[in-house]
Amino acid sequence: MSGDSAVHQGLDETGTARARQAPRAVPAAVEVSHLTKVFGGRTAVSDVSFSVAGGEVFGFLGPNGAGKTTTVRILATLISPTAGSATVAGIPVGPEGAAEIRKRIAVMPESPGLYQRLTVTENLDYFACLSGLPRRQRRVTEALAAAGIADRAQDLAGSLSKGLRQRAALARTLQNQPAVMFLDEPTSGLDPVATHGVHGLIAGLRDRGVTVFLTTHRLEEAERLCDRVAIMSTSLRTIGRPEDLRAELFAASLDVTVAAALPGPGRVFDGLPAVQGWKDAGPAGSGPAGYVLTVTDPALAAPAVTRALVAAGADVLSITRSRHTLEDVYLELVAGTEGSPR
Repeated sequence: MSGDSAVHQGLDETGTARARQAPRAVPAAVEVSHLTKVFGGRTAVSDVSFSVAGGEVFGFLGPNGAGKTTTVRILATLISPTAGSATVAGIPVGPEGAAEIRKRIAVMPESPGLYQRLTVTENLDYFACLSGLPRRQRRVTEALAAAGIADRAQDLAGSLSKGLRQRAALARTLQNQPAVMFLDEPTSGLDPVATHGVHGLIAGLRDRGVTVFLTTHRLEEAERLCDRVAIMSTSLRTIGRPEDLRAELFAASLDVTVAAALPGPGRVFDGLPAVQGWKDAGPAGSGPAGYVLTVTDPALAAPAVTRALVAAGADVLSITRSRHTLEDVYLELVAGTEGSPR
């Protein structure tokens, strides 16, 4: 696979994964080709291929046991693949390139991994020393500033809130000025304010050209932050921009709400321009009623639907285009796999 292209996968009419090539304007920071990992008789990762562009925030999603952590461990050179290949920061993953890759990446696990009885500065200095980084004092200072925690530099790590500990852990990973950062559930357990702060830090990393490989179970977080997402369930189910995945998996539709249920919805909706079908969306009875219309072109269908409802004497409360979320895509692809033995 060349550095100026990436494997994108979608779903064909049967729901089977299919691959297509798309041009990429910047070199790939991560390339994975037919990666497979087997532990004993259990396949954790099966024939996975994808590419991550430099400076991209890339979401890696999937149920527990889907192979996400195993894939990251392979890319971080912590374990070897059973088959397939990968490159990280332009260096082939393997024993020969492991040391060089580790100089160019950073891994932030879900648990911050700080020494509770050391100050934030002491923690960072210790890990910088352990990694053999030069100019440690300058790196510590810059990392604290980048993570927005310079004012807590002399606080004991054990005295920090969970959100501040996450910031301190992020500062630790920034010290070697990585080209690629692997973040595992960076906002797990954080309150909304702390989560917002971490989101800002991730956006800042993108602005600096750092590639962020984000593993998360927060689908709204992935939709907000990620340029593209991959959904795993041992094999790669799909990959692409959230809006493209929604368009591929779900037909366009309109949500129609009227003041009272229509006595004959079919007589109103059937045969209208661009309307393919309809279904009741409730609630029924004496209150407002809803209908979901499958359409080929919302811009063409909406005016026709409005006119037909008015002609039928209905009081129209709203007609809006339905918006499927990344959660809808996720559930469509991995429903029934959560907790499966993979």
